[in-house]
Amino acid sequence: QVQLVESGGGLVQAGGSLRLSCAASSSIFRISTMGWYRQGPGKQRELVADISSAGSTVYVDSVKGRFTIARDNAKNTVYLQMNSLKPEDTAVYYCRMTRLGADYWGQGTQVTVSP
Repeated sequence: QVQLVESGGGLVQAGGSLRLSCAASSSIFRISTMGWYRQGPGKQRELVADISSAGSTVYVDSVKGRFTIARDNAKNTVYLQMNSLKPEDTAVYYCRMTRLGADYWGQGTQVTVSP
């Protein structure tokens, strides 16, 4: 069973930055697509960004130019650098690993952005 452990969430003022990390317990990390999702209060979970095993990235429009997803295959870790944070970025952020039909989620980390 693959485990994904997120860290790096917290409380930050608008305009600030946070970096989220997600460490995977399995080496299949290297051949998996990794994604960051979020679920704000009263909202559906949405894709924030993902990165393929080849390094191709996708971002939701609302975070383009502010967030950067990156992966370190040597550490089985994916990162989400979040800059210029806004109150509407407040959510629980989840890490997801997908590979050939297998689908794993982390437990989530809270990000709260104050005005």
